[in-house]
Amino acid sequence: MGDVSVPMMWGGDLPETLDFYKTLGYEVTHEQTRPYTYGVVARNGYSVHFGPTPKDKGTAEECHVACIVFVDEVAELHKLFTTALRERFGRVPARGLPRITRFRPGQSRFTVVDPVGNNIIYIMRGEPDPEYGGSRELQGLQRTLDNARILRFSKLDDKAARRALESGLRRFATTATPLDKAHAMAELIELAVAADDPQRVTELRAEIAALDLPEEDRAAIAKHLQVATDLEHWLSERD
Repeated sequence: MGDVSVPMMWGGDLPETLDFYKTLGYEVTHEQTRPYTYGVVARNGYSVHFGPTPKDKGTAEECHVACIVFVDEVAELHKLFTTALRERFGRVPARGLPRITRFRPGQSRFTVVDPVGNNIIYIMRGEPDPEYGGSRELQGLQRTLDNARILRFSKLDDKAARRALESGLRRFATTATPLDKAHAMAELIELAVAADDPQRVTELRAEIAALDLPEEDRAAIAKHLQVATDLEHWLSERD
C-alpha cells in the first residue's frame, strides 16, 4: 500500500459539521473535543478530517479551504446528495451555507459547501483536462460563451459569468449571429433562475422569442432553455 494524503479542513461547530456529512451518507469515525476539536468522516473508502477552526479568519470559503474527491459516477452522486439534502432541509440548499452547486447534463464535477464553508469538489475520475475558456480558436460572442462556461463551472462565479455574457451581447450586438445571441441569452436565463430573478427570466425569454431564428435553430435553443426549466424544478421541488 502506498502513501496516503488525507485532507484536513475546518471543523467549525464540530457536531453540526459532522451531522451535515452524515446527511450525505458519510460515517463519523472519530469525534473529540479535548484537548482540541477533531473529527473524521468516511465514505466509500476515503476519509475527510476536520481540525480546529482558526479564529478571526472569516469563513473557510473565504479562505479557500477545499479538497477534491475523485468519483466514478458524478451525476448519480449529485442526485443522491440532492435527495438527501432535500429530505434534511425541505428544499435544495443552493445558496448560502451549506449548499450544493447545480448540475447539468455533461458536467463532470460539482461542489458541496458545508456549514463551515469548506468546499469538497467531486470530480469524475478520468475527467478530460479542462479548457480554460476564451479559446483563441473562437471569435466574438462564441469566445465569450466559452469564457462564461469556465467562470460558471470551474470557478463557480455566476456574477462574473453574467457580466461577461451581458458585455459580450453588447459588444457583439451587430456581428454575432442570432443563434449565438440566443445561446448567450439562454445562459443568462439559467443564471437568472439560479439568482431567483423571475423578472429577468421573463425579459430574456421575450428577447429570444423576438429573434429571427429558423426552425432548426429555434429547436436547438428550446433544448438549451430546457436546462433552465430543469433548474427551476430542481430548486422548487420539496420533500
